[in-house]
Amino acid sequence: MQQPSYLNFDPDHYAWKPDIDYRERPELYRVGRGEQGVLICEPYKSEIGQFWRFKTEAIAVESSEKIFALFNEYLAAGDFVGADMARKYLQMGYTRARRYANYKGGRKYDGQRDYALLERGTGDAEKAEAAKVFYAEWKAAEANEVYAAMKEDWKHARG
Repeated sequence: MQQPSYLNFDPDHYAWKPDIDYRERPELYRVGRGEQGVLICEPYKSEIGQFWRFKTEAIAVESSEKIFALFNEYLAAGDFVGADMARKYLQMGYTRARRYANYKGGRKYDGQRDYALLERGTGDAEKAEAAKVFYAEWKAAEANEVYAAMKEDWKHARG
């Protein structure tokens, strides 16, 4: 049986560190895959995370619009790290809302039964609507030409 990847997490080899101010030391930031680092990289975690909500579709609309506005503010300021973190929060809004839409309580694995996969399709339909909202904003952020060029340059220069 495949166990969740977080069971083998190795913080010493993780590219993102909680004791780094990534605004002061942006050269230490790595784009990574998906949402990696989103809950670690300060000060962006605190700036963006306070707006990240997906309980209902209406809450997701307000949340995703605010995070997308921050994304655009970071881009306008030439702050790639902030823009990438905002994009990651939009992506995470989608993935977490989908998790709650697919699985009751958002729990995919049963920790009491050797991390057996729980039954899919038992989740909250309202979260599926919230996920759609975040998905649209996430894809709009990724499609932004300025962001895409900055990301390509960043990955080439720093990883």
